[in-house]
Amino acid sequence: FPADESHPTEPISPYGVAKLAVEKYCGYFRHAGELKTAVLRYTNIYGPRQSEAGEAGVVALFCSKMLSGETPTINGSGEQTRDYVYVGDVAEANLLALDYLEEHDHGTFNIATNTEVTVNQLFEHLSDLSGGDFAPTHGPAKPGEQFRSVCSYDHAAAELGWRPTVSIEEGLEQTYLFFRNQTGG
Repeated sequence: FPADESHPTEPISPYGVAKLAVEKYCGYFRHAGELKTAVLRYTNIYGPRQSEAGEAGVVALFCSKMLSGETPTINGSGEQTRDYVYVGDVAEANLLALDYLEEHDHGTFNIATNTEVTVNQLFEHLSDLSGGDFAPTHGPAKPGEQFRSVCSYDHAAAELGWRPTVSIEEGLEQTYLFFRNQTGG
């Protein structure tokens, strides 16, 4: 770790299987001569305008709960890690991938930060931003949840000229302020 693009892909969730299947379809259509493809493997995207409904990311869920005065529940120990990448950095990666396809017919790139952040660290940072005194509450771990996830963006840096520019601290602050402004707080 951080995992690069050649890391084995053996998903154990329907979501992961579907994402890998799309990559395989992209390969088929490229070989059939019908499509240029840039596969962008995003890690955990977060940022302003993220919905806290449905299958929302943990950042949006935690912001929403804390702004309503509720303590969010951390699934499992909270020591599971994720590689959180800011939505503005992701948008920039997409634009660079389009430019890349002007001269290349395919590429696969991790859009990540090379940085592991535990759910507990995320909780503490958002709690500090909220000014609240939230004590972490833990629930059961989600079955089949990956414990560690962090990816290398070195290939995207070399080929696309992309690297993340927004730190987790800055991104969480911008995201929290967005949610706070939406609730009139």
